[in-house]
Amino acid sequence: MALPVLYTYFRSSCAWRVRIALALKGIDYDQVAVNLIKNGGEQYQEQFKMKNPMGQVPLLVIDGVSFSQSLAIIQYLDETRGGPHLLPSEPKQRAMVRMIAEIIASGIQPLQNLETIMRIDEKPREAWVQHFISKGFKAVEKMLQDTAGRYCIGDQVTMADLCLVPQAHNANRYKVDLTPFPIICRVVRNLEELDAFKAAHWACQPDTPAELRQT
Repeated sequence: MALPVLYTYFRSSCAWRVRIALALKGIDYDQVAVNLIKNGGEQYQEQFKMKNPMGQVPLLVIDGVSFSQSLAIIQYLDETRGGPHLLPSEPKQRAMVRMIAEIIASGIQPLQNLETIMRIDEKPREAWVQHFISKGFKAVEKMLQDTAGRYCIGDQVTMADLCLVPQAHNANRYKVDLTPFPIICRVVRNLEELDAFKAAHWACQPDTPAELRQT
């Protein structure tokens, strides 16, 4: 049986979430790199848009179906594969996981992605991104005051954690002051100790440029 195929880009936070999920679930897969910058963005080429009309990564081909949208992919993997559950069985905790994930995936990430910020004049781009990351992190930090243990929701790794780590990296990349977010910083440090999060890190992917690669 052919392995699942993940269309990905090393620095895509959305693809990063899915790589973490695949690693946590112990799923072997092949990667196809889609360079979001080269030649104006390979995601916009007709060959790729035939696979995903939105022209975005990630795209996961598994079980004979092509799935886009990282949260949908993660939930599908959680419902069809073994390994640790990424959505709690208890309804309130499950809703909390989805709330944190949606704040990041819908309230922050689309406002900082490449296609969005390239439509803004260059000078205010960093301030724009900093504003929306800080706004979202204020909401997440407040939620974590009630839900966090070692991770976002107690001591169980969930979909919320898969969203938080890539977003925290982007916060550092855009020089966001993380001092007001001590719980987020603590949770991220704990998650970065886990093997699945290390394996999925942007700096050690097959398409990571040599000058940025870390081992």
